[in-house]
Amino acid sequence: MRTIQNKPEVLAPAGTLEKLKVAIDYGADAVYIGGDAYGLRTRAGNFSFDQMREGVAYAHARHAKVYVAANIVAHEGDTAGAGRFFQTLREIGIDAVIVSDPALIEIAILEAPGLPVHLSTQASAANYETLNFWQSEGLERVVLAREVGIEEIKEMRRHTDVQIEAFIHGAMCIGYSGRCVLSNHMSMRDANRGGCAQNCRWKYDLFEMPTAGQREEETDAKTPFTMSAVDMAMIEHIPDLIEAGVNSFKIEGRMKSIHYVSTVANVYRQAVDSYCADPEHYQLDPAWVDELWKVAQREMSTGFYYGTPTADDELFGKRRKRPSYAFVGEVMAYDPAKKLATIRQRNNFGVGDQIEFYGPHFTHHTETLTQLWDEDYDILLRAPDAMMICKVPVTQPVKPGDMLRRANQLV
Repeated sequence: MRTIQNKPEVLAPAGTLEKLKVAIDYGADAVYIGGDAYGLRTRAGNFSFDQMREGVAYAHARHAKVYVAANIVAHEGDTAGAGRFFQTLREIGIDAVIVSDPALIEIAILEAPGLPVHLSTQASAANYETLNFWQSEGLERVVLAREVGIEEIKEMRRHTDVQIEAFIHGAMCIGYSGRCVLSNHMSMRDANRGGCAQNCRWKYDLFEMPTAGQREEETDAKTPFTMSAVDMAMIEHIPDLIEAGVNSFKIEGRMKSIHYVSTVANVYRQAVDSYCADPEHYQLDPAWVDELWKVAQREMSTGFYYGTPTADDELFGKRRKRPSYAFVGEVMAYDPAKKLATIRQRNNFGVGDQIEFYGPHFTHHTETLTQLWDEDYDILLRAPDAMMICKVPVTQPVKPGDMLRRANQLV
């Protein structure tokens, strides 16, 4: 029986220390985070050096890795202090830094030798000559441009042995490899320096103006459009990615919730492990696809992997499908004698709701909530207060770190 020896890495986003721990607990081999400088997600919960130390200790104790994104397009003055920043990352034990700007790459290599450098997708690497160039400069991994197709990846692998990382799930920028100037133009916030206002997600209307300054015809105001792509999901094509030679499967979403991070990491962990264990008998589990629809997201497509996206891969008109569950809490403790779970609330839920518990290794079970107490055992009908501690009876064992969802009506 053939097995895959070089199993690809499942790489999850971690916008906070909590998300880092959740991602690893739910199956990620590695996480990528941001620091207080040089990254493209200034509004994410970026890490202080002390938080990085705690995150690295947590990850390394569980045989996982931590990468830091420092992928801005640097303007004059932006590189000040970068050498010391990279040196500190090396001292903390960060496993690699993800960089796009050549000046920052050079600073990392020269001033923090021994710190592995990965090329960011912002650099738009889309051919094997480019991959070989960056490898010759000392980089060990390249995150491919998001516009690269499966056949192109196969060609790259035939001509290079540099590690290849590729996005396989999450929100996709409408700009070429994320290099967009809409935010700069419309909001005075530089997307390439961490300030993206996500203008492509705004609602727009179309007007016909054959004569300058004269508005002739207006589209139906009930059908506004965006310049926004749907989300990527390659769950149905794991064999193609592995056989093409992708070494790291990257999930987008450093600003997403622990519900998203835990669910998506859990799904791709199962798919990768299943294929690598027995490629000949691998089958897509429909439950994996259903699971991805339990988290908040847009419609899903395969991006550029199998051809140029069409209008179906952009957001026009009404949503074609909506998430089927709402995240409502996490298990803090379980009393097996009383069959009682202690829950930290994350969203309103209460008696009569159908609640799904899920955990690492793709464990699931469903309960109809019959009783609810606060932490002092006062009876409740609903748990309305954010982060409140409450207790619920369960018919099956649960574990600290398991999550709770409330079933919604699927639209």
